[in-house]
Amino acid sequence: MLRRSSLLGMSVGLAVAALSGLAQAQTVTLKVHHFLPSNSTAQKQLIEPWCAKLSAESDGRLKCQIYPSMQLGGSPPQLFDQAKDGIADIVWTLPTYQAGRFLKSEVFELPFMTKNSAGSSEAFWEYVQRHALDEYRGLHLLAAHVHDGSHVHTIEKVIKTMEDLKGLKLRAPSRIGAKALAALGAVPIQMPIPQVPESLSKNVIDGLSTPWEVMPTLKLEEITTKHTETPPGQAKLSNAIFILAMNGPRYDSLSADLRAIIDRNSGAVLSRQAGQVWDSTIEPARQLAKARGNTFTTLSDEEYQRWIRATEPVIAEWLKEVKAKGGDGEALLKAARSLVTEYSSK
Repeated sequence: MLRRSSLLGMSVGLAVAALSGLAQAQTVTLKVHHFLPSNSTAQKQLIEPWCAKLSAESDGRLKCQIYPSMQLGGSPPQLFDQAKDGIADIVWTLPTYQAGRFLKSEVFELPFMTKNSAGSSEAFWEYVQRHALDEYRGLHLLAAHVHDGSHVHTIEKVIKTMEDLKGLKLRAPSRIGAKALAALGAVPIQMPIPQVPESLSKNVIDGLSTPWEVMPTLKLEEITTKHTETPPGQAKLSNAIFILAMNGPRYDSLSADLRAIIDRNSGAVLSRQAGQVWDSTIEPARQLAKARGNTFTTLSDEEYQRWIRATEPVIAEWLKEVKAKGGDGEALLKAARSLVTEYSSK
């Protein structure tokens, strides 16, 4: 006959096992916050498919609650810290909305760095892992990518040369983008992209520097009717970096099997997939503008080289800033360019 102590031990053991099984079966809902509308490329083609994979592979134990358009409050520049502080579990954001905070990562925003998003996004992920993880302390990075490259879009003026830019008030996404526009003679006004439609309609700005991808989301091809592009196959005027990142303690709190599911669907592969998505948006967005009868201008090869030379001081200034903070900007720039070349050839 079993002793009472043995029966008690068995009961406790069964209870612990039951509670453990219950914990394993519990659903984890992750709050995902970003600054664009729910119909944006970021949500429809990156965040939602990613969340669907997590749910499928976890048998529904991992779920996402997505909050677009800053529905959890705050402004786009605050998203990074919202993830760090646990206000959101996951954010998709442009970290350099916070000017100067991500100095090493900014190398991918320097003028004429990237030709396409797919290769440069995988290159950016690898670069961060090797050289800039300290800039993302407190977060668990899920993906790091760039967009499809900025062009110049204006309301009225056709831009064919640097001289055409003189005095024009143009939206810039980040401080490096602003410096590039200033070097070309424009008057840069730095602001998050959701503010652009109203700023254009009120003539606060005359146009903007932005990729094709985001244009349809905010119907910008209906407001800006003149588009100036760099020659096909050449590096774009500027770029912007993006991250999909998770609160570090929140990630650590998950069970090992749930963390493994997230890990399988993150990293270099997800970064390149994000880049492929952004590249795929270029032609459909251009066609929308063409269908409206908008004006397209491609820089001549000679003018393109002028723009490159004019923006070289932006790179030189970034190198000095890195050096002033004890870094080796030349080595970082060389590493970034090498990775872009390597991954863009895949």
